[in-house]
Amino acid sequence: MRLPTIAISAIIGICPLFWLPQLPSVDVAGTITLGAIAFVIIARRFRIVGLTALFFCWGVFAAQKIIIPANTLSGRLLQAEVEIVAIDGETTYYGKLLRINGQRQIPAPGIVLYGQALPEKGCVGQIWQMTIKARAVHGLLNEGMFDGQRYALSLHRPLTGRFTHANRVDGQCSIRSQLVSTLAKALEPYPWQHVMLALAVGERADVPTEIKRLLQETGTSHLMAISGLHISLVAMMGWVLIRGIQRVLPCRWIGWRMPLCASFLLALMYAWLSGLQPPALRSIIAAGVWLLLRLSGRRWTPWEVWLCCIAALLVLDPLAILTQSLWLSAFAVATLIFWYQWMPPLRLQCNVIIKGLISLVHLQLGLMLLLLPLQVSIFHGMSWTSLPANLVAVPWVTLGEIPLLLAGVVLHFTGPATMESYIWLLADRLLEGLFWFLRALPQGWQDIDYRWQGIVVIPWLVIILWRLNGWTRWPASILACGTLLTFPLWRQLPPQMWSVTMLDVGQGLSVVITRNGKALLYDTGLAWPGGDSAQQLIIPWLRWHHLQPEGIILSHEHLDHRGGLETLLKTWPALWVRSPLKWEGHLPCFRGESWRWQGLTFRAVWPLPDTMEKGNNRSCVVRVDDGRYSVLLTGDIEISAEMSMLSHYWQHLASTLVQVPHHGSSTSSSLALLQRIDGQAALASTARYNAWHFPSAKVKTRYSQRNYRWFDTPHQGQVTVNFSPEGWQIQSLRDQIYPRWYHQWFGDAGDNG
Repeated sequence: MRLPTIAISAIIGICPLFWLPQLPSVDVAGTITLGAIAFVIIARRFRIVGLTALFFCWGVFAAQKIIIPANTLSGRLLQAEVEIVAIDGETTYYGKLLRINGQRQIPAPGIVLYGQALPEKGCVGQIWQMTIKARAVHGLLNEGMFDGQRYALSLHRPLTGRFTHANRVDGQCSIRSQLVSTLAKALEPYPWQHVMLALAVGERADVPTEIKRLLQETGTSHLMAISGLHISLVAMMGWVLIRGIQRVLPCRWIGWRMPLCASFLLALMYAWLSGLQPPALRSIIAAGVWLLLRLSGRRWTPWEVWLCCIAALLVLDPLAILTQSLWLSAFAVATLIFWYQWMPPLRLQCNVIIKGLISLVHLQLGLMLLLLPLQVSIFHGMSWTSLPANLVAVPWVTLGEIPLLLAGVVLHFTGPATMESYIWLLADRLLEGLFWFLRALPQGWQDIDYRWQGIVVIPWLVIILWRLNGWTRWPASILACGTLLTFPLWRQLPPQMWSVTMLDVGQGLSVVITRNGKALLYDTGLAWPGGDSAQQLIIPWLRWHHLQPEGIILSHEHLDHRGGLETLLKTWPALWVRSPLKWEGHLPCFRGESWRWQGLTFRAVWPLPDTMEKGNNRSCVVRVDDGRYSVLLTGDIEISAEMSMLSHYWQHLASTLVQVPHHGSSTSSSLALLQRIDGQAALASTARYNAWHFPSAKVKTRYSQRNYRWFDTPHQGQVTVNFSPEGWQIQSLRDQIYPRWYHQWFGDAGDNG
C-alpha cells in the first residue's frame, strides 16, 4: 500500500470529527478498532477500509481523552500543581495541570485561569501549587460567529477556572521565556517594539489593536504569525549557509542531504524560539515530513507531499481538524499547487526585476481569487487592497524585515551591542515605512454576507472549465451550476415570514426581530473594558445575515442591556431608539405607546408614563404581534412591577412566546404573570457561569408546570423562532441547527454558577 493512499485513509478517517453530532463511546470505538484490525489482516483487498476505520477510532479516542477532564473535574475544588505555559495580560494564565490532589496527570489537561493576578509576577515555565475551582469549557454560540468552545478544545484546553490560593513551587522561567524577556528589554526604546517582537519570536499579545485591524483590512495578517513563510525563509538561509561552507570542503564531505538536514534543524530552533505556536508547529511538522520524503530518494508529486503533510498533522493531533488555522494553511497550500499547475505564469522575455514582479503579481492574484471561499466563510469579508498591500508587504517583510530581525536576535546573544542597536533601528524604520504605506491605502475591507458563499467558488470553476474547454462541452450544466450558486442572491423570502432571534451574548440580552431583510433590536447586550457585544457579535451577525437594522428598543439603563448602544449608533447613525429613559434623542417607550413596523404591531405595556421606578422595574415591556402570533419582550422586570402591570394592562399580555424576565431570576416570573401570558414557549438569555446562578430552578419548574417549552442560551446557544402563516418553529443552534460533539454542555448538567 502506497504512502499517499495511507495518507488519504488517515484524512478521511479523522475528518468526521469535524461534523459528528456525538462521539461514539469508548466501548463502541474499542469494538470498531478490533473489527478494523481483523479487517486489515484478513480482507487484504479491502485493507484500506479497515485502515480508515482505525484512523477514525484514533480520532475518537483523542476527542474522548480531551473531554474526560471537562466532565470529571468540572465543579470540583482541586489542589493542583500547575505549569504556566502562556500569559495574556496580568490576570489570564494558560496552564497545564501536572498533578491533581497529588496524582500525576498523563496527559496533563490544559486550563485557562482568569480574573486574578498571581501573588508574584509570573512567567512561562514556572510551577505553582494552587487551589482551583475548575469549570468545563463553555463558549457563546451564534450562527456564523467565532466558536470559542471549539477553539479551546482544539488547543487541548477543556477547563477554565479561578484560583483561590497560589504558592510558587518552582520560580524558574523557561529558557525561551528568559530569552524573550531579554529581547523585549532590548527592543523597549523602539516605537515598533511590539510588532518586532511578534515578527521575531511570535509574541503577539501586546501588538496594538489598531495594528491588528489594519493588517486584517489590508489582508496582511498572515505576516504576523510565525508560520510556513517564516519557517521556510529560515530553512532557506540555513541551506544557503551550509552550501556556502561546503564550497571549501573536500569533495567526499559534500552531499545534498547535509544542507537539507541542517536547514531543518535551524528551522526547528527558530520554531522553538517562536514558542511552537500552532502555525509554527504545523509548519515544522510539514517540513519534517517533506524532508523524510525527500531523503527517501523517490520522486513525489506536490499533491502527494501535501496529502502526507496533512495526514501527519492529523494523526499527531486529531483535534487539529477543529482549528480554522489548519484549514487556512492546508487550503492555501492546495491553492498554490492548483494555481501553478492549472494557471502557470507566462514565460516572458524580460529582465529579472520585471519577471520577478510579474511572478509576484501572479502569485498574489491566485491567492486572492482562490482563497475567497475560505476567507468569506471564516472572516465574512475580503480586502480589495490585499493585492497591492501584499505585493509590497510580502517582499518587504520576507526579504528585508525578517532577515534583519533574525540578525538582531543572533547579535543580541553573540555580537557587539553597537551593531545590534543599528540592526534594531533599521528594522524599526523599515516597519515605520511599511505601515505608512498600509495606512496610505484606501479603505479596502468589504463585509460579505452568507449569500455569497456559493459565488466565491466561481474562480475555481472558471479555471477548471477553461482548461477543460467546458464552455463548449457542458453549457447546460454550467448554466444550471451558475444558477444554483447565485440562488441565495435573488431568492426572496415570503413577505409573511418574520423571525425573532435571541442571540447568545452571555449575561445580558439582545433580541433581533427581522422581516423583509430589515431588523429591530431589543436591547444591545453587555459592555466590558475595551469592548462590547455590538462590536464583537451583534454587528458582525447582522452583516453576515444581510440585515439592515432600523431601530433599537432599549428596555432600561443597566449595562448588560445597553452595552452595545453607542457602537451600534456609530455604525448606523440613522437608527432610532425607543426607551423609558427620557434621554435626548430617544423616542418614548411607555404604556399606551404603539407603532407599526414592517406589518408588525408593537405595543408597550410597561412602564407607566409617570413612573418613579428605576432600574429593572422600569424596563420597557413590549408585545410584538402579527395578528396571529405574538412575542412578549420583558427586559428585567421583577415581581412588584409584574403585579402593577397586571393590574393596569392585563388584557394585552397574552402571547405565544415570552422572553423570560430578568434572565430567570427568582425575583421575577410570578405565577400570575405566566398564567396571564398563557404562552407556549419561554426564552431566557443568561451566561452559564454567572454569579447569580440564573436561571433559578424554581423559575424553570414554574414555567414547566404551566406547559411552557423552555429554551435558554447556555443550553441552546442562539435561539431563533420563525413565524409564517403555516405556524411557528423554534430552532436552537447548539442542538438543532449545528449539533456537534464539541458544542455539548460538558460537566455537571445543572452547573450554571
